[in-house]
This record gives sequence, C-alpha cells and structure tokens, in this order.
Amino acid sequence: MSLAEQHINAVMRQVAAQDVVEIHHPYAKRQTVASLAYIAEAYGFRYADARVEGEQKTLHVYLVRDHDERAPHRAAANAAAFPQAGAGGAVPGMQPGTLTPLPQAQPEVDVLGALIRYDAFGSAVDRRKFVLMSWSFPLVLLLLAVVTGKYAVLVPLAALPPVVLLGALRVNTARRAKLAGQLTAAGCTPVRDQQGRERYVRPVPQGA
Repeated sequence: MSLAEQHINAVMRQVAAQDVVEIHHPYAKRQTVASLAYIAEAYGFRYADARVEGEQKTLHVYLVRDHDERAPHRAAANAAAFPQAGAGGAVPGMQPGTLTPLPQAQPEVDVLGALIRYDAFGSAVDRRKFVLMSWSFPLVLLLLAVVTGKYAVLVPLAALPPVVLLGALRVNTARRAKLAGQLTAAGCTPVRDQQGRERYVRPVPQGA
C-alpha cells in the first residue's frame, strides 16, 4: 500500500466515525494535505481551520461536518460513485492510488491549499509576541553588556534579534498578503473569527 493510500484510508476512517476530521502529517506537502481535505469535503465535511501546533511546529488541519442541506447529498453521491474509497479504490477528484488532483479538482484543491497556508501562517506568528521578543532580547543583552563590560561583543549581538525577527515578520506578512489576493480572486470572503483572527470563507465545496 502506498503512502498516499495510507493517508487516504486514515482520512476515510475519520469520515466514517467522527464529526471532526484532523489531518496532521509532519512531513507531508501542503498539496497533499489540501488533497486530503478535498476528499473529506466530498463526504460531507467542510474545511474549518489550520494551525501550526506543538514544539515540532506540525501543521494540523481541521474539518467539521458541513451543516449545509446539500452536504448529505454530496456525500451520498460520492459514496455511490466511489464504493471502494478507503479500501484501496478510487476517491473523488484524485488520480487512482494517488493524492494528485484530477484537472477538474485542481482549482478547488488550490483554494484549499491557499486557505490552509493563510490560516497556518496566521497561527504560527503572534505579531505582538514577535515584536516583544524582537526588543526584549536586545534589552537583556544590553544589560549584560553594562554588567560585564563586554560592549564589543554584546552590543553587536543586541542588534541582531530585531533585524532577524522583524524581517521574518515582514516575510510572513507578505506571504499572507499574496495568499489573500489569491483567495479574493477565488471568490472567498474576508472575515474575523471569534478570536479576532483574519480568515477567509470560501463558496460551497465541490459537488454541492
């Protein structure tokens, strides 16, 4: 059994038994995770969120049961069309035995991938914490310089954290801005969730 089939089978088991599907493969490409999310949505689920969690910064993608009245029909139609899904058979939108999208599914997988990346970038960086870190480290190093008298070593070091951390923050912001443009072009709507995070909501999933 291929790795792709193992991933598909794991998702299908969750689809059959749970109301929340969680996809987290530390070394999987985002395209792979987006394809798995596409498959779950074909069976009545809806993308909910993506977060980078844990010390290993693992990407976790969450889908919940779709309460749209068309979702059960979408799930039933796909269950009938792909009776061996999760048992080594074909699954909606993918080339047989792989997580490579078929041409007709690629646009939807691309939007899912962009949503996942947008949310993941947002969860990975707490802007206020980043700014605080960028200035707290230099202050500690400057205090050490005063205490130890090693200005030649510690003062140059104190200048590095703000440059590195704020530079990383700018890169993250630029990436999210690019993704926001892609999502807007795909018909997604900008919103703020209950935690105040900037999110995007997209139209009804495929096959609905």
